[in-house]
Amino acid sequence: MSQQTVLVIDDERDIRELLTITLGRMDLLVDAVGTVTEARRALAERHYDLCFTDMRLPDGTGHEVVELISAEHPDTPVAMITAYGNVDAAVSALKAGAFDFVSKPVDIQMLRRLVRTALRLAEEKRSGQAAAKPDGNERLIGDSAAMQQVRSTIGKLARNQAPVYIAGESGVGKELVARLIHEQGPRATGPFVPVNCGAIPSELMESEFFGHRKGSFTGAVGDKEGLFQAAHGGTLFLDEVAELPLHMQVKLLRAIQEKAVRPIGAREEVPVDVRILSATHKNLAALVEQGQFRQDLFYRINVIELRVPPLRERRGDVPLLANFVLRQLAAKSGGATGHLLPAAQQALEGYDFPGNVRELENILERAMAMCDGDQIDVSDLMLPQRTPRSPGEAAPVAAVPHGMPVAEPAPVAASPTASGGLDDYISNLERTAIIKALEESRYNKTAAAKKLGITFRALRYKLKKLGID
Repeated sequence: MSQQTVLVIDDERDIRELLTITLGRMDLLVDAVGTVTEARRALAERHYDLCFTDMRLPDGTGHEVVELISAEHPDTPVAMITAYGNVDAAVSALKAGAFDFVSKPVDIQMLRRLVRTALRLAEEKRSGQAAAKPDGNERLIGDSAAMQQVRSTIGKLARNQAPVYIAGESGVGKELVARLIHEQGPRATGPFVPVNCGAIPSELMESEFFGHRKGSFTGAVGDKEGLFQAAHGGTLFLDEVAELPLHMQVKLLRAIQEKAVRPIGAREEVPVDVRILSATHKNLAALVEQGQFRQDLFYRINVIELRVPPLRERRGDVPLLANFVLRQLAAKSGGATGHLLPAAQQALEGYDFPGNVRELENILERAMAMCDGDQIDVSDLMLPQRTPRSPGEAAPVAAVPHGMPVAEPAPVAASPTASGGLDDYISNLERTAIIKALEESRYNKTAAAKKLGITFRALRYKLKKLGID
């Protein structure tokens, strides 16, 4: 195997010498130049496995170099050398196509880790291993143009280290997208650490993210590794990042900028090498305008945005998704694979799925428990239906699952957003209807099932699920 080559572009002699010595000790062949003109000449004469470029050069900028390499040498990762704390320059470089960035003064250990990651990526591209990696087709289901675009974008994002913000409604599969970006990139052999930012109590966040030392606070009976350290060498996925309180946003921004964390009770910072992916179902830009999310952190994690479309925007994918889910359910239960009757499939394709793919999974799991045999009909789906509005009525009647009568005159149920989500909303409606049917049939379950228009098995399933004795 031939010796791998690196091009260093910096007008400071000390930086050129430092990088030349450090990279030379890694058994790399280094060419060092001080201008954009010399860089163009070097790139025209030789292929490089990696390139480092300073932001400001005597006859141009590092952006010119990044754009040149991205256009003419796409297989060569390029890292930007930026001044300490110059986040704007780092973000601009990543958006222009840079693989990663290095801050001055250069941290040698961090530099070596970056080089190893970049060269692994370059080697994969050259050998074709990157193309051979799974593209997620077996999990990211859908043939629609929207999903083809998502898969194509995932492949591109996997090849660099830029922070990615994954936008999309609840249930669209944002964590799956994050996992695929990780698995298809050079960090695939490292850990993928997902964290739900909304599930960690505010007072425990700093310890959870950065770790702590023994005795640093009451209850700290030993050293604890934080999430950043756990993700070292891999990817940290911050799900529901909008739920972070402002005081943690400040600390998170510093950790991302400095690529280091300070555990509670520690005297020194610990270097961490992680790629940050984040997601939320909320409008993060709107939260920035409202002062609920820091603008500087928003720009740092939102270098590249990937939007995952809701299910209602790709209705043609519903049959594929449904069949995939039904096969998974059968494999899990060891039973027969369910089949959608034409009317049931048509009903699913016409439904808006406010809960997206996650709601489709719940609907089909429930339908398999309710159907006779393995044939799923419309009534088994129990899709929410709206009754027609009467003239002059101020608000629409609450939705009820298909196949269940509207309880009258039942109190108006709270809206899905007010009651904690669509699943809770539907469960409350089902509970009301079932209890009413049981009371009217004097708790004869067979009679209650008939009154509700469902099978006895379906009623038994609902009673267990809803905790009705």
